[in-house]
Amino acid sequence: MSYPQAFLQYLVYFHGNRDYFECHEVLEEYWKEVDAGNRSSHWVGLIQIAVGLYHYRRNNVQGAGRMLSKALRNLSAKKEELEKLGLESTALMQILEKTLHNINGSVPYNSIDLPIKDPDLLKEAEVLCRKEGFTWCMPSDLSNKELIHRHSRRDRTPVITERLNALKKKRLT
Repeated sequence: MSYPQAFLQYLVYFHGNRDYFECHEVLEEYWKEVDAGNRSSHWVGLIQIAVGLYHYRRNNVQGAGRMLSKALRNLSAKKEELEKLGLESTALMQILEKTLHNINGSVPYNSIDLPIKDPDLLKEAEVLCRKEGFTWCMPSDLSNKELIHRHSRRDRTPVITERLNALKKKRLT
């Protein structure tokens, strides 16, 4: 089975260096190419998982709970799509439910792994992970402030420019 390169990169960032912000970036770009505007897409659900874990790791439990609840609602209706992506959908729902339970119970953040059922996908993702210099399924480095606070330390110029251009375009129509 052939998987989208963006999904493979998502898996590498998710399980390698736990860069949930980059997971979001990579998959959002892909989602906009293949299913733009579909807020209930399985791609959006996977993005929501990464965003939820990003918030959880930063101790924003309210944002984490809200985002992971959205992911759970979204993806529980997308089991077939998840299975086609080589993921074990039932196990994923259980992991999300347990993570939400931990958030609501004030349990500190712990890294989770996505349940990959396709052995070929797992092997390909692990190889890509090593090529990036990461160790597959290592826990998050909670001392890495650049990783944990990535959204506030990045250059937002392209995002701001894109929003301004969209606003100008909207005003012209």
